[in-house]
Amino acid sequence: MEKINVLLVDDHVIVRNGIKMLLGQETDIKVVDEASDGQESIEKYKQLSPDVVVMDIRMPRMNGIEATAELLKVDPAVKILILSMHDDEEYILDAIHKGAMGYVLKDAGNDEFLRAIHTVDKGEKYFSGAVSNVLVNQYLSQQGMTMGAGSVPVSKAKDEKVYDLTKREKEILRFVMEGLSSKEIAEKIGKSVRTVETHRFNIMKKLEVKSAVELVKKVNENTSLTNALAAE
Repeated sequence: MEKINVLLVDDHVIVRNGIKMLLGQETDIKVVDEASDGQESIEKYKQLSPDVVVMDIRMPRMNGIEATAELLKVDPAVKILILSMHDDEEYILDAIHKGAMGYVLKDAGNDEFLRAIHTVDKGEKYFSGAVSNVLVNQYLSQQGMTMGAGSVPVSKAKDEKVYDLTKREKEILRFVMEGLSSKEIAEKIGKSVRTVETHRFNIMKKLEVKSAVELVKKVNENTSLTNALAAE
């Protein structure tokens, strides 16, 4: 089995050790080296050309966002997954604009972190729920939309395919369209954040989208979906 070679970049040794321990249990992932700051990550990348760079943000010498931009100059095909404790909109949007393919918070579950690595390795984007919420709000802002409680935006239909969403998935999708985070949705429906994240993943799979922004756009462009959500 061909393994996913990972370069781990974080200035905290204890964090790197914990991640190495987790990834060491996987048969298809291998941590090929570590770096303690952004500058070192560039040097290590040039030497090793790993499949995925797991990058922290706040580090000495050069932070993760700056390193992401520099690595894109070294290799435009570099695959960088940001793993950070920061859920600030400024950090998230800056990292994505600089070229990060994924952004996962450090309080994410092990399964989500592993899923993010596999997704980014395939050349696809991955953003955890809280991060997706920021992207959704940015998209809505760019579209000039204001979302009120219970509202669902409706626009000209471009794809009338009917999607087989469950009642719970429709409920969660409505909350997503209102810009609520997974934590806020979990509190509203009395379920765990992980349960909400699982439903969000299934919704995106059914609607054949890879990001929260694509999800919102697809709902906006499909009157069958918007009507189904409004009817619930």
